[in-house]
Parts: sequence; structure tokens; C-alpha cells
Amino acid sequence: MAVLNALSILPACPPKSTRLSTLFTLGFVMAFSTGLANVSLKYNSVGFYQMSKIAVTPSIVLAEFLLYNKRVSFSKVLALTVVSFGVAVATVTDLQFHLFGACVALAWIIPSAVNKILWSSLQQQENWTALALMWKTTPITLFFLVALIPWLDPPGALSFNWNFNNTLAILLSAILGFLLQWSGALALGATSAVTHVVLGQFKTCVILLGNYYLFSSNPGKTSISGAFTAIAGMSIYTYLNLKQQSSKAPRLASSLPKSKLSKENGSIHEGNFGSESV
Repeated sequence: MAVLNALSILPACPPKSTRLSTLFTLGFVMAFSTGLANVSLKYNSVGFYQMSKIAVTPSIVLAEFLLYNKRVSFSKVLALTVVSFGVAVATVTDLQFHLFGACVALAWIIPSAVNKILWSSLQQQENWTALALMWKTTPITLFFLVALIPWLDPPGALSFNWNFNNTLAILLSAILGFLLQWSGALALGATSAVTHVVLGQFKTCVILLGNYYLFSSNPGKTSISGAFTAIAGMSIYTYLNLKQQSSKAPRLASSLPKSKLSKENGSIHEGNFGSESV
């Protein structure tokens, strides 16, 4: 990010001022979302971790309703239910968990949901770009991640063997992590928090089916059926979103000439009024 800023590649922040508390909250929840997710994977099985990820979808729907009074249609709720059920059948093969890990997984759900909601709303409502928002929130996130290191990392993490291969692998991982964060932020700005979760679940199903068809991996008929069920629910959810957008387009097109004409009439009226007063 610093290199991009030095090369003047980073886009400028929007002229509309965003409250510092909002940016601080976004950086805070980003740090805890990342840290708690890694700890959850450490103490729980992959199946339990996937189950906690599925719980993010209803959390986002509830949070957006409470914060923005945003409602989801009944047909979309049914489609999301099919998606969640299919992903659960496809990925949740074991539910082994540690008591501490279960508490961490539950604590991770809320920061993860708030993180996605803020990323989406700031870009869509306040005209932030993904890179500009990352530039403003990354220092806050790094501060909290450094503060979490003594609590989340095992003892002896600072005595890591920094040889050439390890350093190169960490730098490559950091670059890939940046690209992953950037692509996720772009998706959140272009769609919504719920759609971003569905997109991630689609990726999971594609990986599972790709391993089965390309590399002869055998996850079992139950997992394959769950993946196809989830993709069917995703297709319905996508169709409902596209139908909603197409129904909104004629309304915007019909209201645009009226508003434009009213502005022109208003400006002409103001101009005539001013000439009379002079």
C-alpha cells in the first residue's frame, strides 16, 4: 500500500468526509475477524469452522435490518436457506471442536458480518474506492493485529528462523493476501455483503467439485449432492437479484428526464428571477 501511495497510484479519498469512528471500527473488526478466524481453525475442525461461516449469512441479514432497515424478500430467504443447507451438507463432514475454540468461532461471527457490511456500505453510499479505503484502515488493522500477537500466537513466535526461503514465502503470502483482500473489497463494493458470502460459498463448491472431476478426489455422494444443491440455490439467488435490478432500471430511466427537466426549469426560473430583481 505504501508503494502504491508513493507512486501516486492510490485513488483519492472521496470529498465527503467519513467519520473517523467509522474507519476506526472497520479497521478494528478487520483485525479481530482475521485473528479470530485463524484461532478458530487452530482449535476446531474444518467442518465446525465451515458451520460458523454459514452462520455469517443470517447474521448479516439481521445486522443490515437493525442498522439500515434493509429487508430481504421471502424468495431470497428461501434461496439463501437452500444455499446454506447445501454448503453444510457438502463441507461439514465432522463437528469436532474445543470449548475455547467454539467460543472463538461464535465471537468471530459478529466481527466478520460487520466487516463485510461496512466495506459494502462505505463504497456504495460514501463513494470510497477499495484501495483508498484499504489505505485508510490498514494501519488501524495492523495496530490491533500486533496487539493480538501475544494472545493469539504461540510462545516463541518472535524467535522465528528468518532465512531466505522463509522470508520469500512470507513476502509472497503477503502479496497474495493483499490481492485477495483487494478483490474481496471490489466484490463488496460492486455487490452486497450477503452476495459476497454467497460468492465465497460458490468458490468452496467449485473447489470441491473440481477436485472430484479433475483429480479423482472422492468426497462422497453426500458432499457432491450438497454442492449441487448449494449451486442451485445460488443460481436462484442470482436470478432474483438480476430480476430486481432489471425492474429498478425502468423506474430510474423514467424518473431521470423529469428530475433533469425540473432542474433546468428551476435554473431558468432562478435566472429570470434574478434579472428582474436587478
